[in-house]
Formats: sequence, C-alpha cells, structure tokens
Amino acid sequence: MINLEWLRTFKTIYETGSMTHAARLLFISQPGVSLHLKSLEEHVGYKLFQRMHRRLKPTERAKLLYNAVSDALGSLEEVEKNFQSCAQKDLPSLTIGMCYETFQETLEKHLPHLPFNLILEFGEYQGLLQKLSQGVVDLVVTHHRLENKDILYEPVSMEIIVLLAGKGTDESGFKKALSENDNAGLLSWLKAQKWYGITGDNEHLRRFWQQNFNGLPDFRPNFIVPNIHSIVRSLAAGPGLGVAPDFLCQRALAEKKVKILWKGFKPLNNYLYLAKPKKPFYPTQMGEIEKILKKELPSLPA
Repeated sequence: MINLEWLRTFKTIYETGSMTHAARLLFISQPGVSLHLKSLEEHVGYKLFQRMHRRLKPTERAKLLYNAVSDALGSLEEVEKNFQSCAQKDLPSLTIGMCYETFQETLEKHLPHLPFNLILEFGEYQGLLQKLSQGVVDLVVTHHRLENKDILYEPVSMEIIVLLAGKGTDESGFKKALSENDNAGLLSWLKAQKWYGITGDNEHLRRFWQQNFNGLPDFRPNFIVPNIHSIVRSLAAGPGLGVAPDFLCQRALAEKKVKILWKGFKPLNNYLYLAKPKKPFYPTQMGEIEKILKKELPSLPA
C-alpha cells in the first residue's frame, strides 16, 4: 500500500506549489518533504511535478492522482482532528542562521522559554543567505549582504575586531615598536608570537591584517581551534595572540582573563544585520526572536 504520509505530503505540495511551504504546514523538514515525494514518485512510477519559476507545477498524472485522493485525505484529516488524543497544538517552527558563538551569547539561554520551535543553522554567511533567499531559513544574523530584492537587511549591532593577548604575553616589544612608529619591528614582533586561528578562512584575521598592513597575513596560526570561544579560552590559559570580535569575548575581558592588545591603526568595525524576508511566514514569532537579539547584541553607536 502507498504510505499515507506520502500522499498527505503530495497533497500539500500540490496545493501550495512549494516544498518549503509544504514543510511549514506539515511541521516537517524540507528534506523530509523531498523524501516523501521521491518515494511516492518511485512507487507510482512517474514524475508528479515540474519546477517552473520557483514553483512546482503538477503534471497531468499528478492532477489525476490529486483528484483521486484529495477528498479521502480531507476526510481522514477531519477524523484525526476530532479524535486526536494529544491536546497540544502544533507549534510553528522557525529556522535561524548565525555563527555558533553568536548563538551562545544571545539565544541559547532563552530557548527554554520560547513558545514555539526553533531550529538553528550554523555555517558560512554566504550559504546561510542563500538558504534565506530559497525560503529554507527564516532569519540570518550576518555581517555580509547579498543583493536580493526580497530580503531586508536591518542594521542592529556593531562589534570591533580586535587583537587579543593571552595570559602572560610579554607585550614590551609590541609597545616599543608601536611607540616608535616602527612598522617593520611591529610586524616582526607579531609574526614571532604564537597565534590561534579557527578552522575555515580565518576571515577576522585576514580583514584585520588587510586593514592595518595592506596585505594578507603571510603566516599560518600555530593552533587551529573550532571557534572564537576556543581561541578565548586558550588565550586565558597562556601567552599568545588571536583576532576576534570584542562582543564574543566580553565576559573574558570583564574577568581580565584576556586583554585587548590593539584595536589597530584604524578600528575595524563589523556591522551586524538581521537579514529577513519582506513577508515572513510567522511574523509574531519572528518579532519575538528579533526582540531578544536586539536586547542581547551590542547597541549601534549613537
């Protein structure tokens, strides 16, 4: 027999014209919707939809199948509503994209009190913004922007990319070179230190170096760790250097576990945006998430 969940998914895709919309209405993931449809197509032996201008257009065979099953599925859904043993209502699910460290500093402690479901997506900003434009993600906290007329970018915060020094770092050579405007000596001292970097492209280090020395760093960090918080914890334990946004190390700075050694010749400001669709699926829940983020993130300068 055909799995009834496959048919219910098919019916929802048919009525909405979108796997993304179907996933939201059925409270399942988009890959789950795709799997149901693929399984049904393999079972019946023919394609049911064609992709046309960001919508799924039903084939003639899909129209026949929809006419055959829609009334029966509607009746079954009505039975389910009337005899549902669980009184809890389905909750909306939002998918939010941001870096892992920002999540820890802002949303993590609020999760137990949210009256809806929340799915976190971590990854590179370009990929997260692409998912936002495809409707897979509802909101992205980002300092990157992609040109897309359907996405709004609201500036909400600013952080400064700084050079951190770890516990016990001998700063005398750095201070001497800086006070004497000895650029060659400054570079020599910096390259002689132990450096911490993160997996990936070390964007903060790259941008900091470009801003202050008009070029890319010509050395590789001694220690590659998973994220910014790992850099901060490592520096709290011993000498070394690392580049990070000041917001993500505010607790360690306040407790004097690490220190800001240098903000550069010219501070490197990082503006953070809330990237979101012009017409969100769940505006009330989106508003609640935005309120939390605006409270937890550093305020924009006046």
